Amino acid sequence: MTIEEYFETGPDFERPIFDAVLSIMKTADPKIWFEPISVGIFFKRRTVLLALRPMTKWVAVCFHLDRRLNSDRISRKIIENGSRFYHVVNVMASDQVDTELAGWLLEAWQLDE
Repeated sequence: MTIEEYFETGPDFERPIFDAVLSIMKTADPKIWFEPISVGIFFKRRTVLLALRPMTKWVAVCFHLDRRLNSDRISRKIIENGSRFYHVVNVMASDQVDTELAGWLLEAWQLDE
């Protein structure tokens, strides 16, 4: 599906969050590849490095790092998978896609080389 088709049925708060995340990811790669599917939007490089999963009141921003983050922003139990740690940050508005979250997302992008 196209990104426009994806957003036809999504909650209103989702598009601005996607746009904010896309803007950050384009700083790493202007041709960043993302795929909208029925359950969310997956950003890909070598693997899925970032997923935006819409929930009732927020977008779950999911990413892997090679370290465990210690932050109140992490909304779910951190899952260890081999040498990577799966993190989720719940984002309710685009202004929550800030410098700190941007740093984590760009770190995830670099790890997926």
